[in-house]
This record gives sequence, structure tokens and C-alpha cells, in this order.
Amino acid sequence: MAPTITSSLSDFVQALIGIAVSLFNSLLAVFQAILALGKNIIGNVLRLGQSIVKLALDLFQGVFGLIIGMYVLGCMDGKGG
Repeated sequence: MAPTITSSLSDFVQALIGIAVSLFNSLLAVFQAILALGKNIIGNVLRLGQSIVKLALDLFQGVFGLIIGMYVLGCMDGKGG
């Protein structure tokens, strides 16, 4: 059976639709990858900020504790302030 113009045209349209669907899926995958990258970058920047704040608090905890302790002891000795 020889291929007809209708069947050839149908195959051609199906191939074009397949290409369009594949291209659309590829674009969606790229967009999804960009969103995942952005999410990871924001999450890592927030974790870095938390680590910096924790580092600063850990470093200065002793100094702040000493200042507050001396203030409390100063208030308790009756001299005030």
C-alpha cells in the first residue's frame, strides 16, 4: 500500500506536535532548574547569615555575661549602678 498524501501530512503534523511538546517540556525543566537553584542559593545565604549571627553571639557571650554580671553585682553592693 503506497503512502497517501493524507497519511504523510498526518505523520508530519504529529512529528511537529512531538517536537513542540518536547521543546515545551525542556523549557519547563530549565525553568524548574532555575527556580531550584534560586531556592538553594537563598537557603544557603540564610544559613550563612544564621552561622555568622551564632558565631558573633558565641564570641561575645562571655563579654556580655561579664558586663551583666558586674552590673548585677554593682547593684547588689548597695552603691547602686
